[in-house]
Amino acid sequence: MGKDRLVARSRGDGLGWFWRLYRLRRNTKHRLVRSLCTYLMCRSAHRHGGYVGPGAEFASQPVLPHGLHGVFISRYAVVGAGCKIYQNVTIGEVDGKAPVIGPDCLIGAGAVLVGDIRVGQGVRVGAGAVVCRDIPDGSTVVAPPPRILERKQRV
Repeated sequence: MGKDRLVARSRGDGLGWFWRLYRLRRNTKHRLVRSLCTYLMCRSAHRHGGYVGPGAEFASQPVLPHGLHGVFISRYAVVGAGCKIYQNVTIGEVDGKAPVIGPDCLIGAGAVLVGDIRVGQGVRVGAGAVVCRDIPDGSTVVAPPPRILERKQRV
């Protein structure tokens, strides 16, 4: 594989057929076609080091600048149009309830969004932030500053 092709795949450019399979699975009524699409999507996501649950809903194809590298999206998640999701993001469920993410959101690297929460339109979630409460439109959420919990004395 050439360097240019490798760089393109790491940016997520190789995921075009993944999203075509997603749309086909979503729009077909044939159970066998849906099962085949689900299987191929899971294989592709695994190949790229991520996971998109079979029931996840997307208003439009999200922007994944680094591809699916480390991205986990629950099968119950709803992602709005124009969302930008960076690497190692978890959009997870708690008791079968997952986040509903509004349009035009940015989710930074390593962020975690879990539970039955609503993320408003245009929200920016900073790298490493853990979100388990609703976020109003236009807000910015960042991770708390690091602090020392316990310091052991050297002997």
